[in-house]
Amino acid sequence: MGKLENLKQLKKAYLQVMFPQEGENAPKLRLAGFAEPWKRRKLHEISTKVTEKNSSYKFVETFTNSAEYGIISQREFFDRDISNKSNLDGYYVVRPNDFVYNPRISNFAPVGPIKRNSLNRTGVMSPLYYVFRVLEGDYTYLEKYFDSIYWHDFMKMNGDSGVRADRFNIKDSLFVEMPIPYPCMQEQVLIGTFFRSLDELIKLHS
Repeated sequence: MGKLENLKQLKKAYLQVMFPQEGENAPKLRLAGFAEPWKRRKLHEISTKVTEKNSSYKFVETFTNSAEYGIISQREFFDRDISNKSNLDGYYVVRPNDFVYNPRISNFAPVGPIKRNSLNRTGVMSPLYYVFRVLEGDYTYLEKYFDSIYWHDFMKMNGDSGVRADRFNIKDSLFVEMPIPYPCMQEQVLIGTFFRSLDELIKLHS
């Protein structure tokens, strides 16, 4: 196994032990200096749904949410724009650090991925996506939590793959009840920094 594959496996292993399992208030592996039990917050307590539409056609770049690559420009992903320019007024405006849930199921995302817009620019996304803006919490920490599998059980208990086998169905009113493990801000920031360093190493070896 090469260095890149080793790093990817290492990240996967850390994602499995650095967040608490169901019913536990601390992860198996914890950063030194922290002993406080973790709290649980519901998604609607720390975020708000983005409902801003691109009504004035101010933004023309369409983003897509790829389970493997995160939020990227549709043009980069498909080599062209898939969206119809005349429909863009009905698309949601996605600003830097907004999070997007894509209900499309894949091998990489059995209940659909949740990714953060880390492109540092604003674009638009189809109303098929659920877009939310985090009001409390460290962006990178939350991004990495959504890279883990711990929230998948909640999704499976509260939604289903429904009529279309390639799309996961969950009502917004249930989705926002999702419990989020919530340590103190300092611990969140350090966990986020740890995973960001690991990502940079992976990028370096790609």
